[in-house]
Parts: sequence; C-alpha cells; structure tokens
Amino acid sequence: MNAGRSGMRADVFDWAIAACVAAALLVTGLSGEPSSTGPGLLGYTLLAAGGLALAARRRAPLVVLAVTGLCAVGYQAAGFDVPAVAYLFAVYAAVRAGHRVATVVASVIVLAALPLAAMAAGLHDTGEAFAQARGALELAWLVAAGAAGEALRQAERRAEEAERTREETARRRADEERLRIARELHDSLTHQISIIKVQAEVAVHVARRRGEQVPEALLAIQEAGREATRELRATLEALREDDTSPPRGLDHVAELVERARTTGLDATLTIEGQRRPVPAAVSRTVYRIVQESLTNVARHAAAASVSVRIDCRPDVLAIRIDDDGRATPDAAPAPGVGLTGMRERVTALGGRLRAEPRGEGGFTVQAELPVDRAS
Repeated sequence: MNAGRSGMRADVFDWAIAACVAAALLVTGLSGEPSSTGPGLLGYTLLAAGGLALAARRRAPLVVLAVTGLCAVGYQAAGFDVPAVAYLFAVYAAVRAGHRVATVVASVIVLAALPLAAMAAGLHDTGEAFAQARGALELAWLVAAGAAGEALRQAERRAEEAERTREETARRRADEERLRIARELHDSLTHQISIIKVQAEVAVHVARRRGEQVPEALLAIQEAGREATRELRATLEALREDDTSPPRGLDHVAELVERARTTGLDATLTIEGQRRPVPAAVSRTVYRIVQESLTNVARHAAAASVSVRIDCRPDVLAIRIDDDGRATPDAAPAPGVGLTGMRERVTALGGRLRAEPRGEGGFTVQAELPVDRAS
C-alpha cells in the first residue's frame, strides 16, 4: 500500500514538473518572435512536447532524452530561440539512472545540431563571438545537469549501501545472540545431564561391587546421558562453525538401534538398496527421525519389538519404523513436540512424513526424503 501511494505521488510530481517546463517553454516561445510564421504551430507543438515528455523520465530516461533532444533541435530549426531546458532535465534523469555514456553521446550530437538548426532558421546573426559564448553556456548547463544527476545517483547508492550494512549488522547481532543462547543452553543442559549421568554411573558401579545384576534401564540411562552430552557438544560446535568432526547421521543409526536393544526391546535394522552418499541435511534428518521414533517407543509405546527399515532409492531415501506397542487407530496418541519436529525437518527438505497407528496395532513412522533437492 505504501509503495503504491509513493509511486502515485512520484507520478503526480513528474507530471507537475513536466507541465511547468512545458508552460515555461511555451511562454518563452510566445514572448519571442519566430523567424517565420509558417512553422509556428509546429514549433509550439515541439515546445510543449519537449516539456511534457519529462513525465516519463523515471520510467524511460533514454527515450525521454532522445525526445527532448529532437524537440529542442526541432523548435530551434522552426525559428524559436528557446533554451533546451527540457533536455537539461532529461540529462539529469538519464545520468541519475546510470546511463552516463549514452547521455554523453546524445549531448554531443545535440550540441552539434543546435547551432546548425539555429543557423538554418536565421537565428544568431550577431557574430561568431556570440555563437561561441552561447555554445559555452549550453555546454556548462549540460555539465551542471549531468553532475547533479551523478551526485544524486552516488548519494542514493551510498544510502542503499548504508541500509544494506545496517541489515548485515542486525543479522550478525542476531546470529551472535543465538549463539550466546545456544552456549547458555548447552551449559545448563550439560550440567543437568552430567548430574544424571554421574548418578547413573555411581549406581552401576555400586551394583557391580555388590555383585548385583545391573538393571537394563539404568545402563540405558547411563548411555543416554553420554550420548546427550556428545550431541550437545556437537551442536554447539556446529553453531560456532568450527566443528572438526562430522555430525551424527545415517552412519550412526546402527548405534541407535543397538542402544534400543539395551532397554529390552527386540530392535532390528534393515538397510535395502545401494548405499550412496547423501546430502548432510538428509543424513542428519534420518538420524533424528530414527532417534525420536525409538525414544517414543521406549517412553510411550509399551512395545516388545521395533523394526527400522531404510530403503536407499536412486532419488529418495525412505525410512520406516514400526513397533508392536499399544497404539490403535481408535486411540491414536496426540502428536507431541518430537513428531512436530520430525515433520518440520522433513518438510524443510521437501519430503513427506506419515506418523500414525497401524491397523494391526502399534505405531508406524514413514518418511521419504528426496536426495537430489536437499542441500
């Protein structure tokens, strides 16, 4: 809306200037005495046309430059000794738009044609000195108009550069703030997870010293704490952009399945198709989908078995995780943050995700990730 109003105001302003210049040219032409009465109407038409053409100087500066130049030469040839005011405005607009070379070429042609047109109409018979002074004055006005246009063009470019610099500074500050938040979150979570991990390790150590069997759940907590600490550190290093080790991805899915087995689940992993390099974003997303799915199975499904199947197709990487938990189509679990995060990751890569109860019982998570469009 603001852009439309601003454009309308610019059009009104341009038409106002064009009308004023046209009026000034006509008044000047009427106040003088043309050399002949025959071409008077044509001369007045050229005076008005040269001024009114300035209304289009923003949209077509080169066209306006040519039209005003031809009009100036035309009404000089018609016997009207009127300065080429409209052409000066056109020079200013063309240089401001960046057409410096074309403006110089056109101005040289106009400067050469104006004396010839004046001579043909019988104007300026007062001598060579007067003609030279008039030519110098016209050249000075042309240089002044071009300089004004170039100065404004440089000022606008500096303003745009300053605006771009402000945007880059704001973006850099936002990135620094996100990194600061990530560091604080890393420190806080790492502290809490470290406490959990230490307590789990102490409990495992005490149980083994007493000769007692260590519960599988306790071992799973211990390993999960170690894994969470590693992932937090890797995430922070990725944010710092100085990570020296690759993030966890498709090659680490087997570790997730093996860890699920330590919790008592009958977890299996099947990889079909020909393995080929995939984009890093796809690899990370596969790892996160499997990780979140196995976490949900361990927390909520009350399942005895879970299967992870990865199908490596030429253009798509398909993942499917099925469990035999208590989910049924009639009692579908409400989607939580984990499922929402999976869907966002998959959608960002242009893929598709299905997460729903199976007809025979249990829950299924199916995702298809294109490997040719991801980056």
